[in-house]
Amino acid sequence: MEQTQKINAVFEGGGVKGTGLVGAVKATEEAGFTFGNVAGTSAGAIVASLIAAGYNSADLKNILENLDYNTLKDGFMFSPIPLVGPALNIIFLKGIYGGNYFEQWIGKLLAKKGIKTFKDLIAPEFKDDPRFRYRLQIIASDITRGKILVLPTDARDYGIDPDEVSVARAIRMSMSLPYFYQPVKIKSGTQDCYIVDGGILSNFPVWILDDDNQENPSWPTFGYKLVDPKEDRPHRIYGPVTFFAAMFNTMLEAHDARYIKDQEFMRTIPIQTLGIGTTDFGITLNQKELLYESGLKAGREFFAKWDFEKYKRDIKEMKSTTRKERLQKM
Repeated sequence: MEQTQKINAVFEGGGVKGTGLVGAVKATEEAGFTFGNVAGTSAGAIVASLIAAGYNSADLKNILENLDYNTLKDGFMFSPIPLVGPALNIIFLKGIYGGNYFEQWIGKLLAKKGIKTFKDLIAPEFKDDPRFRYRLQIIASDITRGKILVLPTDARDYGIDPDEVSVARAIRMSMSLPYFYQPVKIKSGTQDCYIVDGGILSNFPVWILDDDNQENPSWPTFGYKLVDPKEDRPHRIYGPVTFFAAMFNTMLEAHDARYIKDQEFMRTIPIQTLGIGTTDFGITLNQKELLYESGLKAGREFFAKWDFEKYKRDIKEMKSTTRKERLQKM
């Protein structure tokens, strides 16, 4: 089977589970594909940004294996106060942790590849096409105005030149889990806008890199999705902690699940996350390896069956069937 070498890729968010995405990236490289435009939310934004900067799967595996996620729980103003410190941080600073260490960490990794702002990630062949001008797109959420942000393009809404947006700051916005990390505050006129994790509005934005010719695209867009084996089970709620966990997981999963149709699943690599939670910052090296192997296995199984021409035929058939159904209802 002849394969199109270039692909676009969209990576789902999932906190510490992001190592699973790296395994699937390795499988993608094994299958002979190279990445064109990439996008992601939260942990998916981290993986996407490093790919856009020029890191390969071996680099990514090494980076995440050596990352102690507990270092990302940087102290905050009230943190030293026993027992009530985290609660005071949430009340007065809107997050338990600051997020500054993370921004510095990812910023240094990008700087090693010469990446500072999105101007450094302009795709020359698409420089005049607003949709694909940047090799990287990142999803965040403006909870003040209640809208999804696609960065860097939507920075214009705040009077900011998209070319000048810091890539590290954009990723920092996308991974700001509500209550865990302090949101990023930016101005829109005289109004303060609070930007948080993109996952609360779209954790798996597989649609973001589709062009207008979805029935006959020049190259495929693959989705890399982290699948919790328990996500279809009811959430057990015993008190405020489990209530918050159920609410948070619903935010991350339910809205995208409603809109992910068969055509999206056809191009999606489902990566089992083995029961590891988004905020399991104490994840062990062994658990990271298991996640990586899970992603590698999922990717290899997907690419063993992938047929781009069949995919395009199936999309045309699905859209034709949809049109017929609409006509019958008229």
